[in-house]
Amino acid sequence: MDLVKHVRYFIVVTEERHFGRAAYRLGMAQPSLSQRIQRLERELGVRLFDRGGRQVDLTEGGRLLLAEARPLIERADALLGVAARVRAGSAGVLRAAVPPELGGAVVAALVEGFRDGSPGVRLALRELGPAVQLTELRAGTLDVGVLRHPVDVAGLGLGEVLCRPYGVLLPRPPGGERSDAAPDGRRQARSDAGPVRPDAVRPDPVRSDEDPPSGGGPVRLASLSGLDLVLFPRPSAPALHEEILSVCRRHGFEPGSVLAGQDPEFVDGLVMSGTAVTFATRDRKRPPGTAWYPLEGEPLLEQVSAAWARGRQDDPAVRFFTEVTERVLAGPGGMTPVMETAAARRTAVPRPAYGYTV
Repeated sequence: MDLVKHVRYFIVVTEERHFGRAAYRLGMAQPSLSQRIQRLERELGVRLFDRGGRQVDLTEGGRLLLAEARPLIERADALLGVAARVRAGSAGVLRAAVPPELGGAVVAALVEGFRDGSPGVRLALRELGPAVQLTELRAGTLDVGVLRHPVDVAGLGLGEVLCRPYGVLLPRPPGGERSDAAPDGRRQARSDAGPVRPDAVRPDPVRSDEDPPSGGGPVRLASLSGLDLVLFPRPSAPALHEEILSVCRRHGFEPGSVLAGQDPEFVDGLVMSGTAVTFATRDRKRPPGTAWYPLEGEPLLEQVSAAWARGRQDDPAVRFFTEVTERVLAGPGGMTPVMETAAARRTAVPRPAYGYTV
């Protein structure tokens, strides 16, 4: 008897709680499925199901065996995956991915850290958006990834989630000239002055002979209303896209339009035109004439973690890549564990397992 195959049948029946539906899902006849489950029961010497009524229920023995059956299938899948890699000649290679705009220093430290600590494994690293990473992780064509949350992580294992605040990228006014002052000390456009201008909503920039790492004090999200917002294309990370817009709405920022932009030069051009803003972390490269400003209250957080298909958690290369990722994100990435940040701020944050705030 093929134990692994019969255990798969057992798991499907427990999920469907109906032999007919389970047989349809498995693409086989119901009598054949019933016979195989009976054979498994004889082999194990345990009755797995109570078959009375319109649905089947697990016996106490069936529940105990189910707890062992799932890890067995995960390990079997992992073994088959390794065998496939050996046949394809890719053994000794870890297929990994990071999201766009993770930062050059972070990527360099990640590659160097993995190379130095795992000399027997070659790191095949690619830049992939969250949606593509999720597809490849589940298809088995990607061993481990680095994901921005929130995303649908069903069927995946996660490392520790770390975070850092997003700020806003704005054009720097020539000479740092002042606009009309708002009551709270921030510049604000007059209601009869036409469209809102970026230089009319931010605090005075820090003056320096060199382009400073940031532009000055914090900016309220609501003060950006009327300006266009440039975000990554929605299909690449739909849950994150919606989460950002939801936070903007909660804090009073209603963009004139939401524009899709992925290429940094295109995004920078829209910002420098004076009609749009974009969110970025502090370490983002900025062209001359622009400045990064923190957002008041840090309402937007970049949340990142390593992720892998369940069953790969015992792979030494996956474990080591996860360890290096967490170390690098906390070091050069300047991130902190998201739960520590949430506890310090006493605020709700998106939970990766479900994708939205709790």
